[in-house]
Amino acid sequence: MNEFALIARYFQRPVHDASVRLGIGDDAAVVAPTPGCELAISVDMLVEGRHFLADVDPEALGHKTLAVNLSDLAAMGARPRWALLGGALPDADERWLDAFARGLFAIADRFGVSLIGGDTTRGPRNLCVTIVGEVPAGTAITRAGAHADDDVWVSGTLGDAMLALAAMQGRTRIDDDALARLRVRLERPEPRVALGEALRGIATAALDVSDGLTGDLAHILDASRVGARIELASIPCDDLLTGKLSTERPIALECLLAGGDDYELCFTAAPRDRDRVIAAGRVSGVHVRRIGAITSERGLRVVDADGDAMSSLPRAFDHFPS
Repeated sequence: MNEFALIARYFQRPVHDASVRLGIGDDAAVVAPTPGCELAISVDMLVEGRHFLADVDPEALGHKTLAVNLSDLAAMGARPRWALLGGALPDADERWLDAFARGLFAIADRFGVSLIGGDTTRGPRNLCVTIVGEVPAGTAITRAGAHADDDVWVSGTLGDAMLALAAMQGRTRIDDDALARLRVRLERPEPRVALGEALRGIATAALDVSDGLTGDLAHILDASRVGARIELASIPCDDLLTGKLSTERPIALECLLAGGDDYELCFTAAPRDRDRVIAAGRVSGVHVRRIGAITSERGLRVVDADGDAMSSLPRAFDHFPS
């Protein structure tokens, strides 16, 4: 099977979205944005051995390949519309491709995303999606809008994906049932698109937690030129991780504060809008929790139950640590 047959068989489908004037099969796609909207565009790359294990279920990988990009749009309050997929593959394994495409299109269909183009080549497995969404002009949520005294919120629970990976690597032990449950969070993250859209006009700043809370929140603090005080006990996490904070504190803190792959939203909002934030979570079907506040004093402090600041924080993931 050559490159063009591979694309036609696994990734080219009839286009049912009227906004797609020209999709897969030409030198470029042509789309018609919605009048009055701005485009939000993001790109994410997943590399075998770095972002996923070689033996991962290809259907789950298809899901995650698009989900991590949808999460970026969620953080901006954008509605997903179109995607392009670039992939390096070691071979044209038909069973692998069939499962991968099935996972990719299942989540694409759920969120109304049309695959409109891309590229394939032979090489070590590497998957790269460019995602394009729309947001009403002037309403995109950025990292730069947090103000002193704003609340800091997160959705869902943090640390689940990292705890699953740590168990798979033998760095901690959890039972098989718990591992299966947490591994879903690692391999099939759920992008909080509905919550992101519901937070437009409420959240003052936002991003998704992909590299760990301490590292990702620091991006908001840098862009907004503020600091934050976070209450460790308020950070929502799985009961299993809560237990490990007592029995295996170092690795539990690493999972909770610096664990990547959660793809939850971390955002800020004015205290007067607490009821609106909770309502946004309710209509989106996502639990949201206040974990601290923005401060005028720069820097990130995480305090324990006694209000004492932790002397050091686990370091969030960085591809090129200095």
